[in-house]
Parts: sequence; structure tokens; C-alpha cells
Amino acid sequence: MSVFKAYDIRGLVPDEMNVELARKIGHAFATLHQERNPDASSVRLLIGRDVRTHSPEIGDAVIEGMRDAGANVLDIGIASTPMTYFAIGSQDVDGGLCVTASHNPGEYNGMKLCGRGATPISKANGIADMERMCGQAYPGVTAERGSLETIDLLDAYADHVASFADLGGPITVAVDAANGMAGYTLGKVLERIPGVTMHGLFLEPDGTFPNHEANPLKEENLDPVRELVRSTGAAFGVGFDGDADRCCFVDDSGQTVSADLITALFAREFLLREPGQSVVYDLRSSWVVPEVIEESGGEPLRDRVGHSFIKATMREHESILGGELSGHFYFRDNFVCDSGLIAFVTALNLMSSEDGGGTLAERVADLRRYHSTGEINFRVPDKDAILATLKSQYASGKQDELDGVTVEFGALGDAEWWWFNVRASNTEPLLRLNLEASTAALRDAKRAELIALLGEPEA
Repeated sequence: MSVFKAYDIRGLVPDEMNVELARKIGHAFATLHQERNPDASSVRLLIGRDVRTHSPEIGDAVIEGMRDAGANVLDIGIASTPMTYFAIGSQDVDGGLCVTASHNPGEYNGMKLCGRGATPISKANGIADMERMCGQAYPGVTAERGSLETIDLLDAYADHVASFADLGGPITVAVDAANGMAGYTLGKVLERIPGVTMHGLFLEPDGTFPNHEANPLKEENLDPVRELVRSTGAAFGVGFDGDADRCCFVDDSGQTVSADLITALFAREFLLREPGQSVVYDLRSSWVVPEVIEESGGEPLRDRVGHSFIKATMREHESILGGELSGHFYFRDNFVCDSGLIAFVTALNLMSSEDGGGTLAERVADLRRYHSTGEINFRVPDKDAILATLKSQYASGKQDELDGVTVEFGALGDAEWWWFNVRASNTEPLLRLNLEASTAALRDAKRAELIALLGEPEA
């Protein structure tokens, strides 16, 4: 598979991602921005990098490519993806990127890319063009070589994240940074938020990820923070991914709270302050999410999976909040970008409030109204053929193809209802199934029915 993905660039080092390709990517990225700013005397681009062992050399090669194309470069050094988004949004630059492979193991590297104002660049609006350019010989120095400036924005970023804090009292929390970039920024942020007692795991950034994979969507990777919650009596626990743009939560009993339920919780709080605003959620989410948004006086907006789609919809509708089942949480006042740390601070606000809402387990109890399977993955030989079969097999249901195939039978308020979505992964050769029903028995029956069509799930 190509390293040029739907939303980012990512591959194994050095076979797929290496210094030579990184230099081409830097040159192509600068050329892309020059073509989009033909009247500008020069293009200014920003770069940050995570702590993977090869990120310094990959990042330096990107910088060389940018400068060879004539772009002036602002280097912020070590940075999480959300810190890079903040930098691109707050500095006078035409765009920028973060050298990172997100939650992938340490042998991977890549880039996440943005235009001016931290607007996302995806395959649809730039990555495909860059892939084409990188398929050609390296152009070399094609203009007056650009300049290089370095700047330290860690304190400014910590100020920005801490500005979201509005705690109602002291709180104890458990955090697993997974040796990723959250460990680099979290200490600076918490210095600015009095009243937080943090019990931490794997806070030292280490690009080899020696303790466990930096992917909190896998339940086994939340086991360490579960145990820490139980042993410390923390109000909740949070596990971050490698580049700190995602996080997953466990409640005070150690039970996972899925990201769609967290979106619903956050929506209630945000809509209390700004009633009537819209909230964007991805189509895999429980039907409790739009239900709660409407109950709270907001407008629910259902969207495709993927940060570029969520961000575009939020910008179009000036939405206050967005959430994805994958643990991405988006904030209007964060340049319409996702941030694991701002989600964490939002949870601190919620759980330290004096409104008598109870523990996190108690607060989500009323949101566990319906019965979902969670995301189930299938490796199939022909994804398009399977999707066609599903459309035919379930033709009697209400169907849409916003992202893959969604089929609904019944509606909220009916005695019995269920729905499912099957979509192709944007990053792996998989089909992903999400299914929800009004009762556990109906969920289990329909899950078995779908598995019979899709084959044995991935372990």
C-alpha cells in the first residue's frame, strides 16, 4: 500500500518512509503551497516532530526539501500533533506539518499536514498531488533557497490548553501517556491548573514505546490505567495515543467509557453554556449522541468518519464541538482541531464540578441506553462485492452511503429497532462493522447474522 493515505502520510522506516522520500515530500509540500499562493513573495511553512527515533532525520530532510523549493521554514522542534496544529493556527504561516506516525508502532513514521489556519490537507485536497510529485525525480533547488528559523512554543501551547480549564474543586486522576507525546506537554499544562493530583504511567516520551502500543482503542492497552484508577481512587483515567491527538477514558470503576458517550457528556456541558449550537458526530456513534444533543437544545450533525470531514463540517456550521468513536474530540476554540489534552481538561472540568452529577460511572449510566457491538473488523477479499451484497440483502431497510453502507430498521421510540454501518478502513485493508440495537438480544442476533455474511472477525 502507498504511504500516501486518505488523511496523512505514513509508512515503515526505512523501506517505505526514508530520508530521500521525506526530502521529496518537503519539496512537494512547499510547491503545493506556492501554487496555491501565486501572488505571495514567499511561502512560510511550519514543522514539528514527535520523539520517534528517526523523527529528527526525517524532519531535517523535510526541512531541506521545503527550503530547496524556496519556502521559509519555522521549526518548533519536538511537538505533539495538537501542539503543531496550535502552532500552525497561531503563527503567521501558510501551512505546516507534524512528523509523526500517530499510534503506529515505533518502526513507522510519517506526517500530518495542514494549510493556513490549521485547515486539514487530505488525499482529496493535496496529498494525492504530493504523491504524484514525489513519484518523479527530486527537483533540487528550484528557487532562491528558503530560510530556517526555530521557535519554542511549548509554554504558549500550555497556556492555550490550560485556558480551557474551569475546575470546580480538587480532583485526582490517573493518566497513561504510553511513552508518547502527551508526556511531553502534560506537565507544563498541569503546572497551570491548580487542584489536580495526577497519578501517571509511562510519562517519559520514548519513540520505541517500550511498555505497550500507544493505541488506547485496544482494550488491553487501557489495562494499566484501569488498575491505576482502582489503586488510587482516581475520579477517572485516561489513555493517550502516540501523538496525543486522541484519548480514551475509563470511569472510576475502571470500565471503558466509549468515545461516543464522552461526546454526549461533553455536548451536554458545552450546550449548557451555548444553547442552540451544533455538535458534529461520526456515523458510527450510538444513537444516544444525537438524542442527547437534541435533549440539550443543540443541533446534531451526522458526518463521515475522518478528521478532514469533521473539521470541514464544523467550520461550515460553526459547530462548538465534534467527536469521533476513535477518540478524536474537536473544539471550535482550538482552531477547529482535535486535541487529547483539551478533551482531558474538559473531563477535569466536568468531574470536578459541584453540580452533584455523581461519579463518571454514574454520569454515563443513563447514556448506556442502547446496545452496541463496538467496532468489529473483517479482512475480506473483495470489499466492494461485500458492500454490494449487504445493500441487496438489507434492501428493505433505510439505506444511505454517506460512508460505506448504513442500514436502519426502525427508529428511536419504536419497541424494537436496530442499525448497522459497514465501511472500508481508510488506513488498512479491512471492513469495519458497527451495529446497535434497542435490546441486547436483538444486537446479538443481528451481530451473528452479519458475521455469517462478512466472515470471521479479526482477532
